[in-house]
Amino acid sequence: MKIGLDIDGVILNSENEIRLKAELYDLLELKGKGVAHSNEFLQGDRYDWSKEELDTFREKYFLGISNNSYPMPGAKQVIDMLRKDGHKLVIITARGITIKEMKQAAINKFKEYNLEFDQYFWAEENKLDICKKENIEVMIDDKASICKSTSENKIKTLYFRDVNREKLEENEYLKEVNNWGEIYRYIYNLNMEEK
Repeated sequence: MKIGLDIDGVILNSENEIRLKAELYDLLELKGKGVAHSNEFLQGDRYDWSKEELDTFREKYFLGISNNSYPMPGAKQVIDMLRKDGHKLVIITARGITIKEMKQAAINKFKEYNLEFDQYFWAEENKLDICKKENIEVMIDDKASICKSTSENKIKTLYFRDVNREKLEENEYLKEVNNWGEIYRYIYNLNMEEK
């Protein structure tokens, strides 16, 4: 099976650290402008920051957070199990669009933790096109809009949803997961159905 994987919030824990830094940046450096849209996840949507404030935040924190991130609990073990089971693992990420050095930071983390993948698609704004072109059978992402898009196009999608992320209605093509054990169970069962 060919499985597409996002990096941040799926393989690496960087999303939680970014949210922490965003709250502190807003409160301490911007003097508490506050959350403008509590149901939004990304900093540009969540806060009423100017473009300059958002760019400053990204430049100041993103690369450092990326360099200090580590795998989500269970990610290394399950990725190794999926590879051993014969699945092809494809990284499909937006990393590298905003801050180009974040690509190398991820590569360094993969080497540090001995995480291996079969293909890499960096700085991708349109993950759906890659999924279609590469015949991805299951896509794993933590962004609701990506999950909606892939599942609506009949690509089995695992929505790695954090507690404050938008809730999506599950269906034949969309399943919410909250940990790597659930990811492995889903793929294992899907693989058994196909045999």
